Amino acid sequence: MQTISRTIQILRSFSKDEKELSLAEFHHKLGLSKSSLQRILNTLVNYGFLEKDEKRKTYRLGNELYYLGKLVEEHSHLLTVTKPYLKAIRDRLGESVYLNIIENNERKCIAFEEGKHDLMTISFIGQTSPLYAGASAKLLLAFLPSEKMTQYLQQTPLQAITGSTVIDKDKLLAELKDIRSQGYASSYGERVIGVCSVSAPILNRWGETIAGVSISAPIIRVTEEIYQQFIQAIIDTARQISEEFKFLVT
Repeated sequence: MQTISRTIQILRSFSKDEKELSLAEFHHKLGLSKSSLQRILNTLVNYGFLEKDEKRKTYRLGNELYYLGKLVEEHSHLLTVTKPYLKAIRDRLGESVYLNIIENNERKCIAFEEGKHDLMTISFIGQTSPLYAGASAKLLLAFLPSEKMTQYLQQTPLQAITGSTVIDKDKLLAELKDIRSQGYASSYGERVIGVCSVSAPILNRWGETIAGVSISAPIIRVTEEIYQQFIQAIIDTARQISEEFKFLVT
């Protein structure tokens, strides 16, 4: 079990900003002995989960993980059902569209369709953010069971990410109540300055929120009329996806 745990730590050491790591960097990040690291790294390379650059003496994720990831994508009900809708709304409105879930008490992006404008908002699969900042995150927080929401807010300090981030707990609770009532969340520059966003919940057959679908765009391009189009489009899209999940067990 210890070896499995260490292997997972090694694989999770990679990130969007750290795509290649050396033995010394693994040692510094994880605090594991270089001899133990070397044995595990060699095994991962042999099975194709890592690739080694012999000249640079660095490691990067291997193709075997890509193949396994594609299997997950192909067999995941959430991704399989949702992705055509994400592409459709992106093609119709031209803006970036996202699919988000809660993982480890954070909002996590698990699917992303890039907008078609030269100036657009950018995300990436695996990106995370606090549950109290931005439409996509607050949407998921708002539809948590009340006891889980309360626990999160009691344990999580609210820290400003931008000047528009809501860090007053009473004000945030009022916003979460409004989100549950109106069925969608919206934000202006709460997590990324100059970006507005709208998000709506995807429900399973039991009426539980399993994900959120979101659209975002640079504020400079969004008039009130366009923003209302975003709201209606996201609500309609989330409802259509939820209808499909009435017939699926998740």
